[in-house]
Order: sequence, then C-alpha cells, then structure tokens
Amino acid sequence: MKYRRATLAVLSCIALFGAAAYSSAQGNQLYTVVDGNKVDPQTMKGFRTWRAAACDRCHGPNQEGMVGPSLIESLKRLSKDEFVTTVTKGRLEKGMPSFGENKTVVDNIDQLYAYLKGRSDGAITSAKVQEMP
Repeated sequence: MKYRRATLAVLSCIALFGAAAYSSAQGNQLYTVVDGNKVDPQTMKGFRTWRAAACDRCHGPNQEGMVGPSLIESLKRLSKDEFVTTVTKGRLEKGMPSFGENKTVVDNIDQLYAYLKGRSDGAITSAKVQEMP
C-alpha cells in the first residue's frame, strides 16, 4: 500500500508540474527533468561532459548513432557498471577509445550516465538541455 501511495504521489506531481525524477535500482535519484529539456544541475554537468568529450563525433548530436552505436538504444541494455567500463576502458576493437585518462569524463561519469540514461529512457526529449532555474 505504501508503494502505491508513493507512486500515486509521484504521478500527481508529474501531472501537476510536468516534472519527473528517476531513480536507480539502488534508490539514488539519477536525474530530474521538467518539460523534457530542463534538467537538474548534476544532469546538466553530464550534458556538458558529453559536449566537452565530443562524444557526438561518433554517437551523433542526438545520441542516435553515426559511426558509433546509438546510445539511446545501448543504454536500454547496458548496466551502469557496463557503461562505466566501456567509457573508461574503451572498446578499441570496435573503435571506442578509452576516456579513463580524461579527467573531465572520469570526474563526471555519474552525471554523464544520468544525462544519457535520461535520453535513453525518453525523459529527456531534446539532446540539448538547459538547467532548471
């Protein structure tokens, strides 16, 4: 019953404010989105990390893939641990470089995951986001 009440409360909040907060399996909040493109400050750091690392050169400006695969689809299958391993160690045989030495990426890997997971989940509806006020 508690779960049902909590779910109803979240759905009511979404309906009233157009906002959504998504949590990981561990209960940690991954990201908060309003109107599909306004995100919390941590998720905004993930977007900035995406841009700074120039991930769009291979994965496309909308994360839908180019030379590299669609991250929108990949993050439907990959666990967070698999994502972190792929980004930090690379998959050289598939053309994915290692970003394990890139301080910006390593320091913001959780935020990068949150941003991309929000895109994959369909909560973040625009590849370009802005920070919530």
